Amino acid sequence: MSGTSLDGVDLAEIIFSEENNKISFEIRKTQTVPYSKEWIFKLKNGINYSEKELKVLNSEYTVLLGNIIQTFISENKIENIDVVSSHGHTILHQPQNDFTLQIGNLPEITQIVNQKVVCDFRVQDVELGGQGAPLVPIGDRLLFSEYDYCLNLGGFSNISFEEKGKRIAYDISPVNTVLNFYANKLGFEYDNKGELSKGGTFHKTLFDRLNSLEFYRKKYPKSLGFEFVRDVIFPITENYETQEVLRTFTEHIAFQISGNIRQKKSKLLITGGGAYNHFLIDRIRYYLPGTEIVIPNKKIVEYKEALIFALLGYLKLQDRINVLSSVTGALRNHSSGKVFIF
Repeated sequence: MSGTSLDGVDLAEIIFSEENNKISFEIRKTQTVPYSKEWIFKLKNGINYSEKELKVLNSEYTVLLGNIIQTFISENKIENIDVVSSHGHTILHQPQNDFTLQIGNLPEITQIVNQKVVCDFRVQDVELGGQGAPLVPIGDRLLFSEYDYCLNLGGFSNISFEEKGKRIAYDISPVNTVLNFYANKLGFEYDNKGELSKGGTFHKTLFDRLNSLEFYRKKYPKSLGFEFVRDVIFPITENYETQEVLRTFTEHIAFQISGNIRQKKSKLLITGGGAYNHFLIDRIRYYLPGTEIVIPNKKIVEYKEALIFALLGYLKLQDRINVLSSVTGALRNHSSGKVFIF
């Protein structure tokens, strides 16, 4: 799994078992392989590439990703693999234009990893009229049903919950796509524990402008891509002092999350890199005093998305539903992903 926060490629060895229609999992070996500065630059700027440049990028990234996966398998001596389930990396996400692109999903990847591969999970959903995102909620339903809400804090925040027998999920707001960008301006890779944000000054006018954006008034299904950050968020924040933006945007994230927790007495699971942002978690607690906030063990916090994309592959191999139309807005539930045979 490679997310919009560009932390690197998350890899996990997952064992699934099933009994009485209940799927259980075990996360074994894990690793995050960081990107080089050159690759961070390419992945950040791929949004501006021509069609020809994107084809080259897709081919190069498929080789990079395949080699990372193969090295992980070899170094950890992982054997008897049923399938490699790979998300790739999102470069363009424009469901309103019937288009989404995750690079690294070319058939050549099977030759590099010498395994059966399931990948490219989002395209089919967009073809069926869906947003192509979020795809994690099927895993929230099947693997984390004891929680009222499942919240991921990555490049964007997204939430998942049951409502009237349907799984509902959608993106809430940008998170690390914005916080990391402004931390970089101060010479840091990210805002460690939210200390930079905590030391900044809250700006009420900026806070109100952010909260008034049209996206927050839209009904689900809805999803976000980096285009939203580039075209909508940055033009608003660019005229403010860096630490001021960090402090105010953190408040904005917490405020928007709180508005999407409808049950005031509920159990909320938080995963993703943002779970380590202590200041952000404190601000979420401030807005949700009646909510039990659970941050699970490190492997689930950091590898939940990798775990769930493994689940999508597991379900795809059995031609079982792995994408929910109630979440994406597609015409129907479906079993998504391409299977490449080695």
